[in-house]
Amino acid sequence: MIEILSSAELARARETGSLVADILQTVKSRAAVGTNLLDIDRWTKDLIGAAGAQSCYVDYEPSFGRGPFGHYICTSVNDAVLHGLPHDYALADGDLLTLDLAVLKDGVAADSAISFVVGESSQPESLALIETTRRALAAGIAAARPGARIGDLSHAIGTVLTQAGYRVNTQFGGHGIGSTMHQDPHVSNAGRPGRGFVLQPGLLLALEPWIMADTDQLVTDDDGWTLRSATGCRTAHSEHTIAITDDGAEILTLPTAS
Repeated sequence: MIEILSSAELARARETGSLVADILQTVKSRAAVGTNLLDIDRWTKDLIGAAGAQSCYVDYEPSFGRGPFGHYICTSVNDAVLHGLPHDYALADGDLLTLDLAVLKDGVAADSAISFVVGESSQPESLALIETTRRALAAGIAAARPGARIGDLSHAIGTVLTQAGYRVNTQFGGHGIGSTMHQDPHVSNAGRPGRGFVLQPGLLLALEPWIMADTDQLVTDDDGWTLRSATGCRTAHSEHTIAITDDGAEILTLPTAS
């Protein structure tokens, strides 16, 4: 299913996007050495509830997971890159933490992810991973405009990732979003320009480049959800929900303070 949002629905999407971004920034500001991932999950639950919103994750039960997910945010640490199931783990200095959050409010969903290093430890490899995903995300957004095709976005994202020396896994990528979290079209993190669905105003997309330092192969934890790099290397993930407008792309998942 591919949804094209009305102007009224787009206005609600902006509110949901800001909420997701603000929750992520609040949780990031609280995350410190010694913070337990289960505390992060509890904070997120409380913040979603206080906003009158609903989690897109807690009851999520796709074919690739051992569902339902049962938690409110994905917390992926170091070699974990996607779908990190919150568990009893206290963050250490230098850990690379990815927070991925999707929320539904007033009938419209938004999805975003941020990666950052916890504590004061200098982690050049981690910072390079994070910065590369941010640049790839920016390139995908810059390519998004009416009349462009999904392949144009995938090509822009993949070009940044590969030119930085990383291999691209295409099992998981971006997606359409609207009244539900995951919709068509799929937005691969590598692709050929000029291919795929033609973008039009009112379309919402969640773009999410992610990489692993020295591999493109994933393994799944015993929890049935957490995806890790096959070699144990570090990983990073950046994601925004955007709306296609008459003028290009509008980023919906920016914090209200930005």
